[in-house]
Amino acid sequence: MIVIRDRERRGHTKISWLDSRHTFSFGGFHDQKYMGFGALRVINDDRVAPGGGFGQHSHRDMEIITYVLEGALEHNDTLGNGSVIAPGDVQRMSAGTGIRHSEFNASKSEPVHFLQLWIIPDSQGIEPSYEQKRFPQAERQGRLRLMGERFGTDGAVIIHQDVRLYAGQIAQGESLRHEVTNDYRAWLHVARGIVRLNGKELCEGDSAAITSERELELDTDSHAEVLLFELV
Repeated sequence: MIVIRDRERRGHTKISWLDSRHTFSFGGFHDQKYMGFGALRVINDDRVAPGGGFGQHSHRDMEIITYVLEGALEHNDTLGNGSVIAPGDVQRMSAGTGIRHSEFNASKSEPVHFLQLWIIPDSQGIEPSYEQKRFPQAERQGRLRLMGERFGTDGAVIIHQDVRLYAGQIAQGESLRHEVTNDYRAWLHVARGIVRLNGKELCEGDSAAITSERELELDTDSHAEVLLFELV
């Protein structure tokens, strides 16, 4: 079964430097039907104006993954990490017992567009940690590339939860096929473009809850980018 989460029904936060859409309940947006999907708790689709950003703030007991679509995001945290996250990078921050960090647009002239994903870890009070890896476009083009999972298989970032995160880009004429792991359900998020998922059309910002479907097929008439989560 495939149930589409309409992009137009997401929460919306808009201030001078931030335009953010919330797939699940977040901040001042509350929808009892969309409190998360298994351990997947947050998908925020954020656009930050040049020079804008989130000042230092704290997190606990959450796996926070950042995936940049356009522009660059500057990260600093109380573990001493400082980096710039660009398209093709995946950053994972395990908040654990507590961490403070800041996120700012790295450019004074161009906006940054990124997805921030929160996953509830399977254990509380773990040691905070940080990881950032680059996945070239060639590894994501025409296929779903494993980006994050528990054991860091195939170079993926480590996520402290029984989850598999994939990312893929699809060009016109390409078709992706994926078999959902035994006993897992899946959540698909369309980051860019328009795709068909087993014949159902999804536009940029749409998501789909996938249950009792083992075989997934994705195709597009132009160009699209998707994230796929497999969760218990």
